[in-house]
Amino acid sequence: MTTEAAARHYLAAHLHQFEYAKNVIFNPHDKPVDELPVIMGFNNGGSPRFLSAVAITEDGVCVGGHCCSDEGYMPHDLGITEGGFEKAGCKEHYPDGYRMEWVPTDDIKDHVKLNKAFELNSAAGEKS
Repeated sequence: MTTEAAARHYLAAHLHQFEYAKNVIFNPHDKPVDELPVIMGFNNGGSPRFLSAVAITEDGVCVGGHCCSDEGYMPHDLGITEGGFEKAGCKEHYPDGYRMEWVPTDDIKDHVKLNKAFELNSAAGEKS
């Protein structure tokens, strides 16, 4: 268990290290980037120091997840940013390419593509 001061220090160092990291783009066929499907990462809630980070495709399939102590670690831990942990499910779901996008908690409610992905995910669950 770490102290609150140490946790703040680790987070600050992490945010500084990845401050200018670009979002991952997997584009094996050199398509225009804006034509690639999007995989979105977001904070799915939880409790203090035990938050659920999720990566979901625009067609509603969850392709990754990670438990994080702070939202600031999520883009890296989901493989959204370059230098992060690559999630195998992304290339399996979109072998012809994709682009990653981080959606901060404050933006989830109004993020059209993410909310559409939630609807599609929910509808798929109701069918099974």
